[in-house]
Amino acid sequence: MNEMQSIITERVDDIPLWLAQMQRMGLPALLEAHFPTHGHWQGLSLGWVTTIWLSSILSRGDHRLVHVEPWVGHRLWTLRTTRGQDVQRLDCTADRLEIILRRLSHDPRWANFESALNQHTVRVYELSTERVHVDSTSASAYTMVTAEGLFQFGPSQDPRPDLPQGKVMQAVLEPLGLPVATDGVAGERADAPLYIPCIKRVQASVGRCGLLDVGDCKRAARATRAFLAAHGDFSLCPLPQVQLAEDEWDEALEAVWSGEYLLSRVFRKQPDGKPALIAEGGERQVSMSVEVAGQPQPWTERRLVVRSMRPAQAAETALRARVSTAMAQIEALNQRGRGKKRFAEVPALRQAVVAIVQRYRVEEFLWLRFDHHTVSRAVQAYRERPARVEKVPPATVEVRVDEAALEAAVRRLGWRV
Repeated sequence: MNEMQSIITERVDDIPLWLAQMQRMGLPALLEAHFPTHGHWQGLSLGWVTTIWLSSILSRGDHRLVHVEPWVGHRLWTLRTTRGQDVQRLDCTADRLEIILRRLSHDPRWANFESALNQHTVRVYELSTERVHVDSTSASAYTMVTAEGLFQFGPSQDPRPDLPQGKVMQAVLEPLGLPVATDGVAGERADAPLYIPCIKRVQASVGRCGLLDVGDCKRAARATRAFLAAHGDFSLCPLPQVQLAEDEWDEALEAVWSGEYLLSRVFRKQPDGKPALIAEGGERQVSMSVEVAGQPQPWTERRLVVRSMRPAQAAETALRARVSTAMAQIEALNQRGRGKKRFAEVPALRQAVVAIVQRYRVEEFLWLRFDHHTVSRAVQAYRERPARVEKVPPATVEVRVDEAALEAAVRRLGWRV
């Protein structure tokens, strides 16, 4: 007599892939080494519970704790076969996961774990550790604000300053984009003080100097640049005007235009096979120094004065469009029309003109002259009123483009240090 066979039906999905990938990264062993459990801990180890939990998050796209236990209960055969040992549904209860969250929230242990994980990943996958991109971002949420909470009101990149936000500072290896260090901080904190702690963790994780740290103008603070120079790293970022000495920007551009800089040009082949100029720039050395612990910390910076052609052309088009639009609206103030308001006094007309030029930010590019004169206007007879000639004293404005100022502004577009 044939025995009845038991058939188990489970959705395997991408679970074996995630578990194998995290095991290759050494994630379970590293978690167990850096986050030891209590002596009464039973069942599956903390490292493997966390690994299974992460595979659940990645497979389902859901981070809620209460859904992990039933998810595990429907995939016990898959998890046991992949793991090679017994896995029970009660290993991943919400209470256990909450205990793991509290243990992972230990900042010193997390920093050591993150450093060890990065070193293991870089070694296993033979990743390049020459260039690191460091930047921050914020995320708004509909949540309550507490005194010690991550979500706080602060300057928002989103058009919702009425919502509290949290901020994340992250360093990733380029060009892969592999996160090396991630910090979550309160949303009201400024970006500049967050770079040095993040870069320190990168240096500890990679275990070498000479990295090229790339970022935007927010990481151009002098203290950050001095820290990188003192630790043998390199820095690449655009310098905002506040980081330049007085008149340094004008002097740098004058040096470019006078030929003091030996400009290098960058060409890119177009679809038609012809090379097109996309950028040009020059370089100079600038001696820098800051005081650290009462001692001067000197270093030398390579300042690249660079012009990107496409942004310069786009900015020129936008500037000339603003000037043309402002001129058209100002000239329309002189025109007559049915139901159209005429300005009888120069002060009222000047106020309307100032509002237009400020709206389009073209104050320095327009030449204006206001006039007040009398104009005779014939009025036809109507009923008992005879035909007559009225003298109307309208205020008018003459507007012209200051070509010299406009060309000087266009010449400066697209340049950055």
